[in-house]
Formats: sequence, C-alpha cells, structure tokens
Amino acid sequence: MSYAVVNILSSQPGWLTAITVVVLLFIALTMMAYMTYYERKVIAFMQDRLGPTRTGPRGLLQPAADGLKLLFKEDIIPSGADRWVFFFAPIVVFVTALTAFMIIPLGGTAFVPFTAKHVNLFLTDLNVGLLLILALGGIGVYGIILGGYASANRYSLIGGLRSAAQVISYELTLGLALVGVMLLSGSLSLVSIVNWQRDHIWLIVFQPVGFILYLISAIAETNRAPFDLPEAENELVAGFHTEYSGFRFSMFFLGEYINMLVVSGIAATVFLGGWDGPILPGPIWLFIKMLLFMFVYIWLRATLPRFRYDQLMGIAWKVLLPLTLANILITATVKVLIDRL
Repeated sequence: MSYAVVNILSSQPGWLTAITVVVLLFIALTMMAYMTYYERKVIAFMQDRLGPTRTGPRGLLQPAADGLKLLFKEDIIPSGADRWVFFFAPIVVFVTALTAFMIIPLGGTAFVPFTAKHVNLFLTDLNVGLLLILALGGIGVYGIILGGYASANRYSLIGGLRSAAQVISYELTLGLALVGVMLLSGSLSLVSIVNWQRDHIWLIVFQPVGFILYLISAIAETNRAPFDLPEAENELVAGFHTEYSGFRFSMFFLGEYINMLVVSGIAATVFLGGWDGPILPGPIWLFIKMLLFMFVYIWLRATLPRFRYDQLMGIAWKVLLPLTLANILITATVKVLIDRL
C-alpha cells in the first residue's frame, strides 16, 4: 500500500497535490451542505409542500443559515458526562467520514490551464482503497457508541448499543456484497475498478444482486430511514445524540451526510462506471450518479416507515447474509468456469 501512495503522489508536483486536497475538502463540505437543501426540496415535493424558500433566492442560502445557527447555539455538556469522550466522539464520526470521502476518485487526470502539467482528480490511488473505506466506516461507528456512552443518558446509551449491533450486522453484508466486484475486476483499487468497467461493461450488469444487497446494507450502515433505529425519536428522544447541541451536534450531522455521500460515491464508482460517461466531464458524470443514489435515500425516507429492531436484525442475518454468500459462490464458480474455457 505504501508503494501505491508514493507512486501516485510522486507523479505530480507537491503544490498540485495540496490544491487537490483543498478542492476535495471544499467539494465534500459543499456537497454535504447542499444535500440537506436537496433533501428538504425533494421531500417537500413528495409531500406537496414548498420546502426552503425564504433564505436567499429559492432558499439556496438555507444551508449557510443552518450552519451559522448551529455555530452560535449554546454548547451544553451534561454534569454527569465523561467530558473528554463527550468532546471527541463527534470528531471521530466527522473525521473518519471526511477521510473516506477523500479516497473516492472524482476522475482520471486533467491538464492544468496555461501549463503543460496534468493533475490527478483523485488524492491517491490506493491498491486497497475499497478495503480502507470499509475500515474507516467501521471506525466511525465508535464515535456513535462513545457519544452514547459519554452522555450519561440511558436513551443515548441504548442508541449507541443499537448502532453497534446494527453496524456489526450490516457492515458484514456490506463488505460481502462487494466481493463479487473484487472477484471480477481483480482489484481493490477504485481507479482500477473504473478502468476495468471502461474496458468491459458496468459491473451492475454482472452483479445486479450484489448491487441491491449493497444498497440495502449501505442505507442501514448510515443509520438512515427506514433503518434509523439508533436515533428513533419516538422511542429514544433522539438516540445517541440526545445530549448534544450546537456545533458538537452539527459534527454528527455532518458525518451522517458525508457518509451518505461516501456510500453513494462507492456505488457509483463500483457499479456504474464512476466518472466514465460520454460528452460531459468525468466529475460531472460521477456527481449525477451520486445524486441518483441520494435521491433513493430521500425517497425511502419519505415513503417507508421505520422497521422494528427485531425486523432490522432479522433482515441482516436471515436474508441478506445468505444472499451475499450465495452471490459470492455463484460469481466465483462462473468466473472459474469462464477462465478455464
């Protein structure tokens, strides 16, 4: 892995790499902010409402207003809380989500205007990039668990424990749903997977079952409706972040939406050819594909009621896990037979 990092970073000047980092951070935070606007507008359309309209033209400044509001709200720490853990828990969620987003390639290479240099539209091409993103998702849940534990609140603790059980269950099926992709492309590098699809065909054609299993598991992994049991407001007030307010709460909020962008980016990259597409620039194609997955997230939230907890766990272990194992077995068998022909 270290060789892959050094090889890619040495292929362009250091100042271009620094600019790439800044641009990726700006893109991640801007997309996250306007996903809240997009979600409000889509749900408002589905429910025959207007959504944000008053803050700026067509409500486009609503994300900025929300950020300022959270920044200046009072930061309250419960008297019985573990202060250091309470402080660091939301940072863990936010940093791991942002780091995972930085690994997703936005495109191949592009020429820098007025120079003979080219810039990589990705920070680095790790040869285990897909595995690292899954690992970061597993680390991020520690922030939710620690936030629930440190709050000295029973509802928060139950939310954190629910999240732990949910992530253990669905992270297993999430990773196994991607094994078929790894078998066919022969790589864990996201750039290599996109290049394989460019030379052959989008992997959703060969892995439709894996795609559906990934989509269901990703929604549960990010604690979104109808799998948002760790913060079920009709049962746990607000779940693991009940005692959080102000900017600390906003870091949980930021982490959740960036995680949604991450799983959407993985789905677009791994199953739909990533930045590959005609006429339009590669990053635009990737953004369109990610927007499609984000629409599915919002559609499900506006349509389906929340599952019971026993149903949530039953789906993971009794339905999704056997299907992912069957998909791996069939994919491996077919690949071996084709290679022998």
